Amino acid sequence: MERNGGQLLVECLLSLGAKKSFGVPGESYLAVLDALHDTAGRLDYVLCRNEGGAAFMAAAYGKLTGSPGICFVTRGPGATNASIGVHTALQDSAPVILFVGQVGTDMKGREAFQELDYKAVFGTMAKWAVEIDQVERIPEILSRAWTLAVSGRPGPVVIALPEDMLTSLTVAAPLSGPVEIAEPAPTAEVMQRLHGILECAKRPVILYGGCNWANGSMGAVRHFAEASDIPVVSVFRYQDQYDNASPTFCGEAGVGMVASVKELLRDADVILAINNRFGENSTDGYTLFDVPQPRQQIIHVHGSDLEIGKVYRPTLGIHAGPNAFAEALGALEPVKGGWAEWRAKGRAAYEKGFDLPDLPSPVDMGKVMALLNDVLPDDVILTNGAGNFTVWPNKFFKFGPKARLLAPQSGAMGYGVPAAVAAKVAHPERTVVCFAGDGDFQMNCQELATALQHGAQPIILLLNNGIYGTIRAHQERHYPERVSGTTMINPDFVALAKSYGFHAERVETTDDFAAAFERARASKTGALLDLDISPEALTPRQTLSQMREAALSAKETA
Repeated sequence: MERNGGQLLVECLLSLGAKKSFGVPGESYLAVLDALHDTAGRLDYVLCRNEGGAAFMAAAYGKLTGSPGICFVTRGPGATNASIGVHTALQDSAPVILFVGQVGTDMKGREAFQELDYKAVFGTMAKWAVEIDQVERIPEILSRAWTLAVSGRPGPVVIALPEDMLTSLTVAAPLSGPVEIAEPAPTAEVMQRLHGILECAKRPVILYGGCNWANGSMGAVRHFAEASDIPVVSVFRYQDQYDNASPTFCGEAGVGMVASVKELLRDADVILAINNRFGENSTDGYTLFDVPQPRQQIIHVHGSDLEIGKVYRPTLGIHAGPNAFAEALGALEPVKGGWAEWRAKGRAAYEKGFDLPDLPSPVDMGKVMALLNDVLPDDVILTNGAGNFTVWPNKFFKFGPKARLLAPQSGAMGYGVPAAVAAKVAHPERTVVCFAGDGDFQMNCQELATALQHGAQPIILLLNNGIYGTIRAHQERHYPERVSGTTMINPDFVALAKSYGFHAERVETTDDFAAAFERARASKTGALLDLDISPEALTPRQTLSQMREAALSAKETA
């Protein structure tokens, strides 16, 4: 059967198991759009308003589902707009395939209209950047791209699609089925070596990360941790992967890392690191462990051999996927040691962290989070972008085994709204709550139109303080009383959200929040609550962590 490149590409994606795609249309890939005309209900095309929003949606979808987030954008400006989502997917280790329209093969190398060298542009932020010049190679390259995106350390792949290639005819057959990749698994001998190292420990810690955990796998890690009474710490923005109600969970190693978590990692003698890369935020700027040879014994487990020893030389490196390793760990005999007090101290500090003083703000977010912890369903999905406001979903919500957090390790502003839309596309039946600052929200608020068009409307909590709060805090710390470029004049967010079909309210006091949130939950068209958060709620020279520690110290003294 003869078909053009656009038809062949779409049929290959269907065979591989793709169900959703996100994008902004462009004339460079009209043949693909034409092929998608007949795939509604099988491979849906979610029409976005900006390529950055589309790429964020694909990154969030990949992080949430484990299946590559598919994104289509046009050449030149479309590709560069989408690059923020590629970078975010890379740092999140989330599987994504970005398809970019390209100039015809007969025009390459002349700086034709909107031409880019995609290998040069995306080469450092994607696992693979490739251009398909021959229509017959579409099945081969898509199979490789999908495999790369989901295997080892998952991440983004970028594929350029020359316009004339997509319209060329071929008799090449599409792929015949999905890719199945067995994870590398640890041997019995290496597991016994691991067990021996833990048996000799005095202060062990389990540090985990990554988004490619299968259902039930983290339960095996929890079983071993609880049976062995070992404290567990999440890397930056992956605390949702472990049941926070477990007595072994002691918090998150990330931006704003609390003193108790720093102490756990710094004073540990053995760290079992599972499925995590050692990034700047989870190592407190690479200060918690010596480079390249840490004082602590590190057992680093990862599905990509390229991650093992990349920053820190491990005592034992184990090339194994998280799920295969979790199964092997769950089958081990528990390790018994004299560290019960060590674990209990870490857990007590985590629990105390939820005991907040009253905050000097019209809407007290400490009290808001206490309410949300009580009323949100077990399978809630929280999303956020970047800014001081992210401390609330990241530090003051307890994630159960079914709850999820979609938040960018890259610290990209504007991620939260598109991620929430993608979550509703993937799971329309689940409650999705997006936390957004007023600056963060305005970077992708146009995607409320995408939410409206596709019936994927989340609840958005907009923390409005009229400033770029993170930058203002740094500015006033380093350049006191010289405010520059961080004060915003905002639109009427309630009117804006209503224009997109959302239920919307302004919430001006803490007492008003509970009823407003119930109305938001009852809305069938999504909701936005514009929360009045005073700039003084977090003063420039006093972080929330310092406020909390001061309040706890005062209570202990009393």
